[in-house]
Amino acid sequence: MPVSPSSSAQAARIAVAHRLRELRRSAGLTIVELADRCGWSHPKTSRIENAKTAPNAKDIRAWCSAVGAQDQAEDLVAQSLHAESLYAEWRHEARRGLRELQSNSAKLFRETALYRVYSSSLVPGLLQTEGYAAAVLRVSAKFRNLPIDDSADAARARVERSRIIYEQGRRFLLLVEEGVLYHQMGDADAMAAQLGFLLTAGALPAVSLGIIPKATADRAQWPRETFHVYDDRLVSVELVSARVRINQPSETALYVAAFEQLRGMAVYGADARALIVRAIEALR
Repeated sequence: MPVSPSSSAQAARIAVAHRLRELRRSAGLTIVELADRCGWSHPKTSRIENAKTAPNAKDIRAWCSAVGAQDQAEDLVAQSLHAESLYAEWRHEARRGLRELQSNSAKLFRETALYRVYSSSLVPGLLQTEGYAAAVLRVSAKFRNLPIDDSADAARARVERSRIIYEQGRRFLLLVEEGVLYHQMGDADAMAAQLGFLLTAGALPAVSLGIIPKATADRAQWPRETFHVYDDRLVSVELVSARVRINQPSETALYVAAFEQLRGMAVYGADARALIVRAIEALR
């Protein structure tokens, strides 16, 4: 179902590259001539035009100046920044710490009315308790060799951000594989508190919590990478190395379709609560 999660980002980069190439051609310049005017090597021009190297704002302004299209520079800079925002490596995203990373999506959260979240590995961030979130973020900080471990502060910020689930006018459709209930993060007390919170949060009017049982036969979808769908306009996919944001309608539609198929395999209400209670009992 879902295609390569980096394709939207690459398509956006290619669009910028094509605009720059057309500007050069319209000015009647060769790759070498444009490179000379910009003061860099001609292989760099070729890499930019073939979307192998992302130009920075200075590169774009120099390019537009060289072809006499200064009036298009700022629009191209904005388009390029958007393209690069679609594929963000965690090592760059977390360079100022994990706490700041929690605030990067604040605007997106405020602007979204319908959340669809699927996770095959962890409790979704929107439903994480502080103890569970701290354990998850500690693992992340250690794995990425971050110079400063601010996982405790980041966990508090994540929980604060998640208070949005209590606000009116929003809906949260959340799906997890049953195995998530057994992937212990932190000590047994922290995990028990997390599972207990799922029992509470799953009963909130705005929240639909579905759990896909391990014993599900003839699955319509196999377990997928964790992804979030914000309304029907944006998908965020979490990879080991990066967060990929997808905004091409054809791709977002595929993720929505995959989500709906996964949703159809889940159990809800009393059946979901029974699975959570079973996982709590397994901690003893």
